[in-house]
Amino acid sequence: MMSWSKIRKNICIWMTAFLCSFLFMTAVVNAAEKADDGQRVFDDAGLFTDSQISSMETEIAELQKKMKMDVVVVTTRDSGGKSAVAYADDFYDYGGFGTGNDYNGLLFLIDMDNRELTISTSGIMRRYLTDKRVESMLDRIYEYASDADYKGCVDQFLKDTLKYYKKGIQAGQYIYDVETGRISFHRSIRWYEWLLALGVSLFTACSACLSVVRKYEMKSERKQAANFNLAYRADCCFSFRNQTDNLVNKFVTQAIIPRNTSSGGGSGRSGGSGRSSVHRSSSGRSHGGGSRKF
Repeated sequence: MMSWSKIRKNICIWMTAFLCSFLFMTAVVNAAEKADDGQRVFDDAGLFTDSQISSMETEIAELQKKMKMDVVVVTTRDSGGKSAVAYADDFYDYGGFGTGNDYNGLLFLIDMDNRELTISTSGIMRRYLTDKRVESMLDRIYEYASDADYKGCVDQFLKDTLKYYKKGIQAGQYIYDVETGRISFHRSIRWYEWLLALGVSLFTACSACLSVVRKYEMKSERKQAANFNLAYRADCCFSFRNQTDNLVNKFVTQAIIPRNTSSGGGSGRSGGSGRSSVHRSSSGRSHGGGSRKF
């Protein structure tokens, strides 16, 4: 029979878990309400002054207009027992952020509870910010976090986001689902490739049309060609012969195919520079990005 002390311990554990979940959901609901008003900076950890928040809100609004995607900045001192990545993903999903059907955008989290910097991407932004680009962003952001310059962290995050957006989705980019192993390549055609394809198509079509026109313009030779065909076919017949193929020799060649051991990014993820590793959040959506302890 369970002792009273163990019962009280279990009750405390359940109460703590319930309280953490309640506090997180309350924060998310408040964020969703403020998101409807256009707010995109949620300084729950109290790291910024009012003037700094106002400045960041203005920068984010300009960035949203340029990219046509959502940008969110969050700080917290209580992650509710979640990892920084899970907290960032859930805050974005349940907060009602993102544009379009794919919830395009990204979120930057400064987690003072786990002492971790996190970038969470969603929708088309997963393709813009590959693993290598995210790691480069975190490298630069970390320099400010190590000096407790959290406003500098956000400024660098916004600056790098705009830079990589202007660079566009790099050639050979692909999404790799770390849970299922599924790979999705990005298909894009540049303007010169489009013109080349159009030129080849027009040339092929015109050549075929000219060939047909020339063939049907042989009016004076039709009768002669018909007589020639009749004379040619007069004594035609078919003759079948047995034919066999003999195997003369056989060669077997063996070669060892080396494994691809290259790696991209500082988090130990494998793959080329165009890889974007993604995972599923608790809401079932797909997120990319990365995180760094500070």
